[in-house]
Amino acid sequence: MIPSKLKQLLKNEYFQTAMLILLIVVVVLGFWFGLRFALNTDYPMLAVASGSMCIVQPNRCDGWSHPFSQSLHTGDLIIVQGVNLQDIYAAPFNQSGRSGDILVFNDPDLGELIVHRAVGTAMMNGQTEFLTQGDGNAELGIGPGPGSPTPPERIVGKVVLRIPWIGHLALFMRDRQAFT
Repeated sequence: MIPSKLKQLLKNEYFQTAMLILLIVVVVLGFWFGLRFALNTDYPMLAVASGSMCIVQPNRCDGWSHPFSQSLHTGDLIIVQGVNLQDIYAAPFNQSGRSGDILVFNDPDLGELIVHRAVGTAMMNGQTEFLTQGDGNAELGIGPGPGSPTPPERIVGKVVLRIPWIGHLALFMRDRQAFT
């Protein structure tokens, strides 16, 4: 039997609202931490914020006019999975054949995550490092200088799924000017 005070509490609208909010928070956090665990990365979902991966230049990298191309566009939501270095395929962008994996890596000079394609490898200090390039960039790399390899410890993961347009919501919420 449920005591009458508990029955009364369960019927209270404020209590029901608080429990619903708590349930939503638990579900969202569970989803986020579950994705982090399942995909083996701290950044399982990201919004593409720049046009460095866009091959349709200039001023057409919003994804609205060509949502199903093989490259990334500003406003795409990407799903990132942690990866073993030996599982990364490096090759230049090729519209008709297999292109290299798209990597997400930290750039300590810029203090942000970068999304570029692995286009080649280089041996540096006895370890394999990756040459990266945005599909829309003319130069390799972005690290300490153009063409500089990306060390393995900076790699967050590789892009396994692209969802067009959905990232615009995250970019809108991130933009401080959107709320002023």
